[in-house]
Amino acid sequence: MSAQARRLTNYMNGLAAEDCIERVYCDAGAKVVKRRWRSKSGEVDLIFQMGALFVFVEVKKARDFATAAMRLSDRQMQRIARAAEEFCASIPLGNGAEIRIDVALVNESGESEIIENVSL
Repeated sequence: MSAQARRLTNYMNGLAAEDCIERVYCDAGAKVVKRRWRSKSGEVDLIFQMGALFVFVEVKKARDFATAAMRLSDRQMQRIARAAEEFCASIPLGNGAEIRIDVALVNESGESEIIENVSL
């Protein structure tokens, strides 16, 4: 497989994983606010609103949950936290918004595991 084909496959797999996680959150009553939101600090895969709470979700897909979790670095989580702060600064609620950062893992079978309120 060429490098270009591999990039396209990875991109499509990422979109499919995000779609899967979006359904999980929406089924739980969350409203999608943004997908692949970009800021100066980086990109957040999914942003949901659940009442007054904004949930920022990083999605990782791999063969199994453990491998997916290992693909998440401390640096990435710090970037997501900075992006969440930037997002909150851009909305009417401002920096007083209640936020949570979750990690969503998707395995090759399309099963998901959500780790809520990941600490940095």
